[in-house]
Amino acid sequence: MNNIRDYYSVRTGKVDPNPKIDLEILKRLFLVIYNGLEEEGYFQKYLGYYCVDQDYIDGKLGSDLELVFLINLKKENLYPIRHKITNYTEDDLFDVLEFLYDFCSKGIDGFYHDWNNCGQHYTEFDDALGKVHFRDKFNPILKSYGEGYEITNNGEILKLVDTGFSSLIDAELPTDDVENITLRVERAISKFRRYRSSLEDRQDAIRDLVDVLEYLRPEAKKYLQKEDESDLFNIANNFGIRHHNEKQKSKYDKSIWHSWMFYHYLSTIHALQRIINMNKV
Repeated sequence: MNNIRDYYSVRTGKVDPNPKIDLEILKRLFLVIYNGLEEEGYFQKYLGYYCVDQDYIDGKLGSDLELVFLINLKKENLYPIRHKITNYTEDDLFDVLEFLYDFCSKGIDGFYHDWNNCGQHYTEFDDALGKVHFRDKFNPILKSYGEGYEITNNGEILKLVDTGFSSLIDAELPTDDVENITLRVERAISKFRRYRSSLEDRQDAIRDLVDVLEYLRPEAKKYLQKEDESDLFNIANNFGIRHHNEKQKSKYDKSIWHSWMFYHYLSTIHALQRIINMNKV
């Protein structure tokens, strides 16, 4: 599925090296990868597999996978995947991708059943390696679909991080305060990047980050000039993020500026926490 190298038209700039793909192409690419993973045994542990001697051998999820899909995804007509995928909506496909991620496991030990070329039957598995491989396979095509998406380490499909900010999103906050800082920031990031997040969702995420700043404010103000401390909250207070009144500015393109505000406040939290840590030493 990966390019061997860039060919003439791409190298000379005549063809976009990362063309956008539509839902139908995404479903075709999904099937190619899904078939490959199944052939390599990545779903044997949980979804089972076919054996020429014993017919279908159940995985840990049992024999009625159609019911398993219904119970977990709250939708009918998603399984068997190869027969149903033609009618998948975008939401259906993303649901199935997240489900398969949870139950993808790399076979690490077993035996080869050579009768009629039946194939490899695994008896030991590594879930973590399976999930890494799953992301490595699907994220390149999700990146090229629509606005660009990815499957995260916890198995959620989120919008891609804006160019240049991936290191900020992945950076670990230098704090031991998990409840008041780390978890709140993580929830804000997830809310902001969530699939089909609305402008209201994004504004809520920004507000959540400002709340973390407010929590840090009493300690941070010891090390900041008064005007610097005030400026930290100027944007949130005057651009309709935290409060709503007639003095606030509201006629701005939220789809653009909310992104800037989010990363501004996320980077400010990192900076303030480092200033606090440095002065406590």
